[in-house]
Amino acid sequence: MPRKAADMNRAVGGMMCPSRGSGRHLTFCLTVALLLVRGEAFMSREEKLRLRNQVLEMFDHAYSNYMDHAYPADELMPLTCRGRVRGQEPSRGDVDDALGKFSLTLVDTLDTLVLLNKTKEFEDAARKVINDVQLDNDIVVSVFETNIRVLGGLLGGHSVAIMLKEKGEFMQWYNDELLEMAKELGYKLLPAFNTTSGLPYPRVNLKFGVQSPEARTGTETDTCTACAGTLILEFAALSRFTGMAIFEEYARKALDFLWEKRQRSSNLVGVTINIHTGDWVRKDSGVGAGIDSYYEYLLKAYVLLGDDSFLERFNTHYDAIMRYISQPPLLLDVHIHKPMLTARTWMDSLLAFFPGLQVLKGDIRPAIETHEMLYQVIKKHNFLPEAFTTDFRVHWAQHPLRPEFAESTYFLYKATGDPYYLEVGKTLIDNLNKYARVPCGFAAVKDVRTGSHEDRMDSFFLAEMFKYLYLLFSEKDNLIFDIEDYIFTTEAHLLPLWLSTANQPAKKNVTTEYTELDDNNFDWSCPNAQILFPNDPMYAQSIREPLKNVVDNNCPKSAVRVEESSGLKPPLRARDFMASNPDHLDLLKKMGVSLIHLKDGRVQLVQHANQAASSMDAEDGLRFMQEMIELSSQQQKEQQLPPRAVQIVSHPFFGRVVLTAGPAQFGMDLSKYLIGARGFVAAGEPDNGCSEMTNPDVIKGRIALIQRGECMFAEKARNIQKAGAVGGIVIDDNEGSSSDTAPLFQMAGDGKNTDDIIIPMLFLFNKEGKIILDAIKEYKEVEVLLSDKAKDRDLEMENLEQKSSENESQNQRSEEAASISQSLSLSRQEDPGEENCLDTSPMDTSLPAPVDQAEESLSNQDSFIEKGTETGKKDPEPAKKANTLPQGQSETETSTRNKKAQPLDSILSDWKEDIEAFEIMENDEL
Repeated sequence: MPRKAADMNRAVGGMMCPSRGSGRHLTFCLTVALLLVRGEAFMSREEKLRLRNQVLEMFDHAYSNYMDHAYPADELMPLTCRGRVRGQEPSRGDVDDALGKFSLTLVDTLDTLVLLNKTKEFEDAARKVINDVQLDNDIVVSVFETNIRVLGGLLGGHSVAIMLKEKGEFMQWYNDELLEMAKELGYKLLPAFNTTSGLPYPRVNLKFGVQSPEARTGTETDTCTACAGTLILEFAALSRFTGMAIFEEYARKALDFLWEKRQRSSNLVGVTINIHTGDWVRKDSGVGAGIDSYYEYLLKAYVLLGDDSFLERFNTHYDAIMRYISQPPLLLDVHIHKPMLTARTWMDSLLAFFPGLQVLKGDIRPAIETHEMLYQVIKKHNFLPEAFTTDFRVHWAQHPLRPEFAESTYFLYKATGDPYYLEVGKTLIDNLNKYARVPCGFAAVKDVRTGSHEDRMDSFFLAEMFKYLYLLFSEKDNLIFDIEDYIFTTEAHLLPLWLSTANQPAKKNVTTEYTELDDNNFDWSCPNAQILFPNDPMYAQSIREPLKNVVDNNCPKSAVRVEESSGLKPPLRARDFMASNPDHLDLLKKMGVSLIHLKDGRVQLVQHANQAASSMDAEDGLRFMQEMIELSSQQQKEQQLPPRAVQIVSHPFFGRVVLTAGPAQFGMDLSKYLIGARGFVAAGEPDNGCSEMTNPDVIKGRIALIQRGECMFAEKARNIQKAGAVGGIVIDDNEGSSSDTAPLFQMAGDGKNTDDIIIPMLFLFNKEGKIILDAIKEYKEVEVLLSDKAKDRDLEMENLEQKSSENESQNQRSEEAASISQSLSLSRQEDPGEENCLDTSPMDTSLPAPVDQAEESLSNQDSFIEKGTETGKKDPEPAKKANTLPQGQSETETSTRNKKAQPLDSILSDWKEDIEAFEIMENDEL
């Protein structure tokens, strides 16, 4: 999955500014650093030193656990304290394409060690990579991930190795071994470029290339824009280091092809492209997943290589982004052919890199606005969800410890000197330690709403996160080399700027077309603090202030079109629609949407685009109908129960391991209690819990562990409750099952009244269940907390200990019949009395069902929406069905009907294309 990093800018004396004139060297714009001294007044050098040392300790915790428990495997599995070896663990799909059995995490971490002044550790790591890492494994890997992580890691390691060798103290034995490995890997990636377009295949076999029978790849037809457009820095650096031009030539050809295939009227690119024909497969456009690093590498290729064409291309795209995608503080995906038409109602977390790129561009104001919006979301959930809606609700709840937000925080601090961003960085450090740190490293967050963990620590966490956090709290004299001499790749690997003049390829006379842009589009190519902050040290704060409550209080709906700023009435949104509102009915008519009242009291909506007042109104109608379908699909998901959390709170875990658990449709509702149910675990006998328990003395007052299978879940619950258990955990009997790869599981009742079941019951997949079973084997007494969301690991845990002790004494005085309710340590949660915009009704973390599956998935619903069109012949449209609307809104319906043939105006020429695009996006995954 494409990911971001951003460039180093001049820290105190100036910001890095590539020269547009020569194209062969870099110059630096002088800046005024009056703002940079402000940080010291608000955060002392002592506090910055403390935080910098804390970052070092955190890195040591993650790195040492990888080396002790995982190396030479590609990644550490921090919950089970072992290495992730591809093929030995359940497949995670495309995520595993980054693993090539080449000690990924160690290679990705090489230059981080030097930046953190761990030169001795770097020297040891470099020897291990040179002696142990094999690059010719018979394994299919992602070209994109292998390029940015492994090739970039080897080049970054070589860059700092020759720097250390030149200094004369370390690496005196080094003789370009890492560069030789990088060249070997570069040749192994070249077969992927064997296409007529020059766009690489998305995957390559390290041993057999592509297309050969042994390769098991080469049949793909599509790749993402970022996958093909994020090669130039590493490939050009490899060419400049070695003098072999072939690598840079292939990367340039891919970039040239993408540029030529941009949508000429909007100057936007889509997410997915056919590598053979150049046709856009997915025609939505944004700055997040699938496109992100394409834009980044255009600007940075200009910085590193001094080629004006890269800057001109970037500025052309940037102008389009700011026209269509940027709606501060939001960044919304649009259609490349109809850029005024929003393509999604949610944003993905990868766009958090964009404020950092805007700093390099010099466009500070929107960078501050978007960053502040993201920070407000983080403060609500401790981490940035993988995706969230435009009204700031969780869409995808995962957080794999991504570094993009930390990256933008660092660059905004460098640009503004505002100590506010030091406090933001401190929040990131605190949250990582409180909610992601586990005994064997740092674990990705499975669900930000519950705080549950995933057995995953990606290599980019070590390669990027600690670089940005360390630099954020560092002074220039804390670094052993001048960071201004390097550019950061998208994986935050260091490439020296002197490559701009080394082994330059011969200039080719390539004629390309560029859009005429307003001159001020180029004014900000060189950031200058004197211009950005004229005599106003409170500049950044003044921009942030209006956004302070954007998440909590304002709950803004989806961003509206540009017309609003001109005083025009915004288009009607599905979530606001009320059938009893005459103004809404007038707006529907204007959009070509008819409302029909049926005899049974229901309401039917039908759109005829050719009856709209204008082509723009027809687009609004199309969007309204799609939003209605999306809203219905979302509400259907909200009827499902959310995931729960099993938190191990005893020694040595102390609440730092949180497992994703499936809920039960019976028993105690954990969401209604602040604390949940806490107790030591004990295995029930029989282990399936399907008959009267034979060891009631063991499980009485404890949380019983039982296996899935052989009887209904409710029967298991009744049996352990009768034996005196205060809760139950059912562990899946399907060997190897995991919440990493399987959808959330809910335990249903047995069709009878289950009001007699009052203890909480949760479900763990086999892998998560084994974590508890292994803990029992090693530590005997294991205490867990069952809750709707993981609790604070510090003060709150102490409070839980006190409550648990009080409940124990109560249990000793109680009768056996009352022991269940008295040992639960429960506290009824108070109603907050106001809407919480992020902690909303539970939503599945998967995407809603595709639009073309709506009829099947909602067949039991009594409401529907019809989208009618006239196409020149009778052609029934599939029914688009929707769920019941929110309270205070009308029900809507859709039915399948035949329409009479009528000629259409030009707005309908690609109507079906828009519907197909919506359906693709509805089913899209990050």
